[in-house]
Amino acid sequence: MKYDAKISLTDCFNQLESALNTLCGMLGQHPARTAEVFQLPEILKGEENNTVNTISVIPVSGEDAVSLALSHYQRLFIFDNDQTISSKSAIRLPGVLLMTLSPSDRKDLQQRLDNVNRLKKQLSAIVTETSGVDKTQRFEFVHNQIKGLITLNAYRQIQSVTSPSSVRFGWANKHIIQKIDRGTLLSQLEEQYQNPRAIQSLTREERQVYLAKEISALKQVPEDAILKIKRPVKVQPIARVWYSEAQKQVQYACASPLIVFCDENDEKPVTGVLPDYDAENIKIRHRPKAKKLIPVIPRLHLYMEII
Repeated sequence: MKYDAKISLTDCFNQLESALNTLCGMLGQHPARTAEVFQLPEILKGEENNTVNTISVIPVSGEDAVSLALSHYQRLFIFDNDQTISSKSAIRLPGVLLMTLSPSDRKDLQQRLDNVNRLKKQLSAIVTETSGVDKTQRFEFVHNQIKGLITLNAYRQIQSVTSPSSVRFGWANKHIIQKIDRGTLLSQLEEQYQNPRAIQSLTREERQVYLAKEISALKQVPEDAILKIKRPVKVQPIARVWYSEAQKQVQYACASPLIVFCDENDEKPVTGVLPDYDAENIKIRHRPKAKKLIPVIPRLHLYMEII
């Protein structure tokens, strides 16, 4: 199975690279295209986990923005980056690539874009599912076949929308929240306790002591308690797409330029700008009422829900 997966991985990636090159070539050569993108500061090696309180944005428009957008879609390898830039953090280029097209051209480009995104999903599935490779061995599995591949870039879908009224940009501070079964987590911690590994500044013995405390804390939680992992996600740029006729807004994560397809007879959508990010001046339009949580295991961002 693993041998077949290696062949499938290489074949799928070659198809993806070719499909991306063709798509970007067509997007770049089309006469009725323009772009606005927002360059963000590059993250240096060793600074991946630093707290980010401010982000300065550099707006770019016109042909330079088109070139940046197309290069970004095809940025798949570590050696595409400067040697000082971290390969552990996502390189993001929010913005919009606006394409004014005839119905036939739009259909053709949409089909090619759909094929690129299908191959991206297929590549991810080969690595994470069909290969049968353990999560801890995926890096080695991928890089033995495709040296220097940035899997996050390879898996990331290229989003498109059709004939919106406006596209505006902003920042999102979010948390990943997921329920977790008490028994499952307890089994995992007990297994780690039996086979402790040294991590960061802790020896195997020191980590075992910490695991024992975490197991004890978890055992004190009622068996029917609702447990949740609530982990903060780094601030990310978003695009808010508005459709006037439907009176509907759709929000997208915007790590790559959003491709906007417009008919030749349509008015071009209004496009906004991405402001600089400042953690101390965040305006929250709507904060849903959250259920109360109390911490159980801080290291795992584990909380118990208070009913």
